[in-house]
Amino acid sequence: MSSRSDQTRQRVIEAAIGLLTRGGRDAVTTRAVAEAAGLQPPAIYRLFGDKDGLLDAVAEHGFATFLAGKRVDPDPPDPIADLRAGWDVAVEFGLANPALYTLMYTEPTRTESAAFRTGMEVLMGRIRRLAAGGWLRVDEELAAQIIHATARGAVLTWLSLPQDRRDPALLTTLRESMVAAVTGERPAVRDAGPAGAARALRAALPDQTALSDAEQRLLSEWLRRLADDG
Repeated sequence: MSSRSDQTRQRVIEAAIGLLTRGGRDAVTTRAVAEAAGLQPPAIYRLFGDKDGLLDAVAEHGFATFLAGKRVDPDPPDPIADLRAGWDVAVEFGLANPALYTLMYTEPTRTESAAFRTGMEVLMGRIRRLAAGGWLRVDEELAAQIIHATARGAVLTWLSLPQDRRDPALLTTLRESMVAAVTGERPAVRDAGPAGAARALRAALPDQTALSDAEQRLLSEWLRRLADDG
């Protein structure tokens, strides 16, 4: 795609976001977007295929914008504080961009975007550090689901409430419930039983090279079963 086409595509996306922000999803018609972008309606179809294609591009832009604003510390001094901070950033983005966030997260197909997957990789990195330090209480995949679900639920619930019923304690309580569900107050690897140690070793497994691929798969399965039993 040429630079000029890229610029036109970006102009259309920004016009669609402006309409979405001011008037909600119903305001984002191909005719209205074309007019706001200074184009004829057929240009929208050439660039995006149809309205759904345009909305997918808007959602992708939202995920990319959120990802660009995240600051990732590869070695945070306090992994649990880092988890809280990451959750807060996600929620703050949703509260600052309600119409865009709702578009991004109310349809499952939106979360198939490349930018969303990259953001999930950032989250999985946070979770892997928790597991490697022995802080994780649940399986890594379940931890990711809990973190993502509580942040999304917090934003969408907050936005659904009338202004006079929006209590900041809702956000704090959901965040702390998430932290309590996925982490321990002290490293789980120090707890009695093998579950915490299994999670920590499983997190570190990809970094070692002494085992063959088959041996790594077998050990990973054993560690998963031990962690789940905990």
